[in-house]
Amino acid sequence: MKQGSANLNVMIKAARKAGRSLVKDFREVENLQVSMKGAGDFVTRADIAAEQIIKDELMRARPTYGWLGEEGGGEPGQDPTRRWIVDPLDGTTNFLHGLPHWAVSIALEHKGEVIAGVIFDPAKDEMFIAEKGQGAFINESRLRVSGRNKMVESLFATGLPRGTKPDLPETLQDLARLIPACSGVRRWGAAALDLAYVAAGRFDGYWERGLHAWDIAAGLVILREAGGLVEPIDPAGNSLEDGEVLAANEAIFAKFAKIIRNG
Repeated sequence: MKQGSANLNVMIKAARKAGRSLVKDFREVENLQVSMKGAGDFVTRADIAAEQIIKDELMRARPTYGWLGEEGGGEPGQDPTRRWIVDPLDGTTNFLHGLPHWAVSIALEHKGEVIAGVIFDPAKDEMFIAEKGQGAFINESRLRVSGRNKMVESLFATGLPRGTKPDLPETLQDLARLIPACSGVRRWGAAALDLAYVAAGRFDGYWERGLHAWDIAAGLVILREAGGLVEPIDPAGNSLEDGEVLAANEAIFAKFAKIIRNG
């Protein structure tokens, strides 16, 4: 991996520092104090503490930038063109159940476009990073989407919304059309890692509705820099604003998109 920009280095440092804090709490997950944040949606002291660690690091380095975090909400910056978008713990339910599949996600947005992203999986010590025009990397290795070009050989990821979410019927219809046409579908419970895994060629495609900007911002630039295509499910939409994403390698994107969009 070649030397990143000053901003990217700050993002990596913040992700690692938050990751160390989260790993300590993950080892004692049964003792964590948990409060309800919504139906089936939990927030932990670990989550809040990790966001504060990240915010302290990023805002100390770039005090004029804006901020959007899952726990703390949004704050405008003196520089209206730049904003940090942060999910301190993507995969909270996995974390709370002792499943080692969760991540820290940090993105930098400039004039409405995500230009840098970091997704850190502390449990596996995998750091996915990218900057616009500079390629994508995992630790010291270059990332590249898969080269599979047949749907029947392709593996996809998605999220399954809870029964209270309005997009559950659409997702079930998606699955009914997609499963017979592909090699399989996985639901791993961390949107940031789903996008990172498409970038790494582990999944061939991914789609989901009902997301937030902090779930996907870092993954968008990482996937694109790894050679993948990513669009909103509604071609006229905006993924960061609408919370819908459709991503795959270039070879199967059109076929995959047709199945999902023709619902």
